[in-house]
Amino acid sequence: MTTTLRLAEVTAANFDTAIGLKVRPDQEHLVAPVVKSLAEAYVYPGIAWPRLILDGDRPVGFLMAFFDIDFAGDGTGTDIRSGLWRLNIAAGEQGCGYGRFAVGSVAAEIRRRGGTRLTTTWHPGEDGPEGFYLGLGFRPTGEMSGNQKVGELELG
Repeated sequence: MTTTLRLAEVTAANFDTAIGLKVRPDQEHLVAPVVKSLAEAYVYPGIAWPRLILDGDRPVGFLMAFFDIDFAGDGTGTDIRSGLWRLNIAAGEQGCGYGRFAVGSVAAEIRRRGGTRLTTTWHPGEDGPEGFYLGLGFRPTGEMSGNQKVGELELG
């Protein structure tokens, strides 16, 4: 990892680059492809925050955050959360700190918007990213979102 990491908005100019990012084949069942995330971002404008992760000008990953959603989905508005919706680090770029940078970037954006916790989900199992998230300080909430564990990071 270099010190030139940054996020870039996904635009018409870099769309093909974004959808060309692929995780390792053995991870494809753990995270949706970027093209699905971008379709969801289109359907949920103002909630979804898709960004390319760049090292200099080289694309190394993709993230999509969400802000201020009714996490319980019951319409009461009593469980409003923000967090990391998707994280795709390109197959040849994993283990270089880009995922840590992505989570830190989402945390900074949540803080900027006045939030104090970051929520994410992950597929449980030995081949899943639970160790990565726990290593960053996430704590399982005991909840499930579909077939994924829910974890939170207090931003303090």
